[in-house]
Amino acid sequence: MLKIWYYAGVEYMKDAPSYFDNVYEDEWLEDPFVKEMIEDVDSSKVINAHIIESPVLGAITPKELSGGVKVLILMLKDDSFVYNMSNCGNNCAKWILKIARKKDLVVYLRHIMHFEGEFEIQIMNTGKIVHNRKDYVEGLFEAEALLDEGKL
Repeated sequence: MLKIWYYAGVEYMKDAPSYFDNVYEDEWLEDPFVKEMIEDVDSSKVINAHIIESPVLGAITPKELSGGVKVLILMLKDDSFVYNMSNCGNNCAKWILKIARKKDLVVYLRHIMHFEGEFEIQIMNTGKIVHNRKDYVEGLFEAEALLDEGKL
């Protein structure tokens, strides 16, 4: 299940893309799921663990991947931290939900991310579990109101 802390309540990794650059492992990039994420989010193809073919940049290393895809890979492969989902664009939303189907995933968020369809997300500030976009947005506003009122 995806569990989101909205604006408060948890310590989180503040610079996950830089952290990724220093800790990623070659085998992470050989995972078919990771390859699929990179192809979808960055429109790039993993040739091997050291070379990725980008249509914009040409041959790049994993360090030149987008910050969003780096955070996705960390969410999947490294449970050391709560990651800031705000480093990810809306093109990462479906992947975050896919990762959360594989394991409990606790993240931090500072904006409304556009999730599509039906899902299961717990807003940690309130404990509320939501299953669709309307309830999700209302739940985030509820969490924000509690923060504004000093109740969280």
